Amino acid sequence: MNYFSHLGKYLLMLKGMFTATENKVMFWKEYIKQCVDIGIGSLPIVVIISFFLGAVMTVQTAAQLVSPLVPLSTIGIIVRDGMLLEFAPTFLSIVLAGVVGSKIASELGNMRISEQIDALEIMGINTKSYLILPKILGAFTMVPMLVGISAVIAIWGGYIVGNWTGAVPAEVFLAGIRKGVHTHYMVIALYKSFIFSFIISTVPCYFGFNVKGGALEIGKAGTQSVVVSCILILIADYIVAAIAL
Repeated sequence: MNYFSHLGKYLLMLKGMFTATENKVMFWKEYIKQCVDIGIGSLPIVVIISFFLGAVMTVQTAAQLVSPLVPLSTIGIIVRDGMLLEFAPTFLSIVLAGVVGSKIASELGNMRISEQIDALEIMGINTKSYLILPKILGAFTMVPMLVGISAVIAIWGGYIVGNWTGAVPAEVFLAGIRKGVHTHYMVIALYKSFIFSFIISTVPCYFGFNVKGGALEIGKAGTQSVVVSCILILIADYIVAAIAL
């Protein structure tokens, strides 16, 4: 029953967001702030992880292709499709669940235990719309962009490292990337990024918004939000893959 209780509170939190904001200027400023925190703040780790992920995929795939019957251009196809379908949206979203989700949960949890949220509610402000909705819209805006950047950086990393190590020549890798492009793979990646961004933003907001206790509970809320977000991302990844592919 505890799971159903959490689910009910989570749905009530989402329902409470959809009201008109009291101050649209402040809402817009908070939305821009969240876009900067989620997008610009996560960009360095996205670039580093994506580059080496593409490099590792290229080197390991080249090491496995020992048959002369399989052209080396297949490496470019595997790296491209693997990043678009799985690694860019799913792996990156799991990383963002830890980076962005824990920050959101800690921020709202600190506001809850310091009674800042209670003060806003006493003043008649809808705290769910004022504090949570900008975070969700910011994630909707920036996470798909980060997924696209991740895919591009990973393919570029595979191209650079594959040519540098001699695993696959640059022109062969590029030929593989251009061969048999499936546009619906990009659409699937976009769908996944929007679904995962919703999970990354709403689950930490729920745990942070409902913190009770002190600093220890804030840490627990951050941990719980990351764990639950990762589980939901993997479940949603399977459902989307089963439906779309």
